[in-house]
Amino acid sequence: MTRSAIYAGDVHHARFKPRRHRLHYRVFAMLLDLDEIPLLANRLFAHNRFAIFSFHDRDHGDGHTGTLRAWVEARVAEAGLPEAAHRIEILCYPRLFGYVFNPLTEYFCYDRSGTLRAVLHEVCNTYGERLVYVIRTDAEGGHIRHAALKLHFVSPFVPMNCRYQFNIVPPGERIRIGISESDPEGPLLTASFSGRRRAFTERELLRLLFAYPLMTLKITAAIHWEAAKLLAKGIHLHPHTPAAERRSVVVEQDKAAAERTVA
Repeated sequence: MTRSAIYAGDVHHARFKPRRHRLHYRVFAMLLDLDEIPLLANRLFAHNRFAIFSFHDRDHGDGHTGTLRAWVEARVAEAGLPEAAHRIEILCYPRLFGYVFNPLTEYFCYDRSGTLRAVLHEVCNTYGERLVYVIRTDAEGGHIRHAALKLHFVSPFVPMNCRYQFNIVPPGERIRIGISESDPEGPLLTASFSGRRRAFTERELLRLLFAYPLMTLKITAAIHWEAAKLLAKGIHLHPHTPAAERRSVVVEQDKAAAERTVA
């Protein structure tokens, strides 16, 4: 039995100002053990080649095929946690009929004892820019809670001078990725994905194909549809400033410094 799994559930967003706005979509994500991915191939799923469902290394990390595990190993070593690369799991949307856009990808990094030692948040925007936050875990009661400065342009409807608060329930029978974003005046929005574990089997993939047809294309369409609704509500646009590097990494910041910078 594989450690890799499927999590089917819901994405929720709630914006509090200057106009209230909510959205809810049913989605699924794959939790893939990087060492198991080549072994998961079946008639519906493939690794680094076209299939109905597929996972391509180049969609993540440094953007190259065949280097993803080494890339994660290097990132956790830079954070002073080389032991955290014993088992690495990635939570993401798969390609569906060759297409995918992952606004947020999560990496869960475990040591030999099975202890979760690091989490990586890989944030992508529609301009092809990617920033990875490397976070040392501080789990309490099965939850991971931490804060980080916003250092990456995500949406033209959200300013850069913001701070994230993450609340994560690591993979188990259920998973939850919760993010609260605040500007200097207080809470701005929340976003979350919560899902229930399903086995990674060909039969389950077939069920997903009919339950979530063209899901990855719908994600991109939904981004533009929700943007149109925000424009109609008169939400102010913030111009995109190109990132200095299209691929960048930041290791967990000092919390006090983060507070001072936001203030």
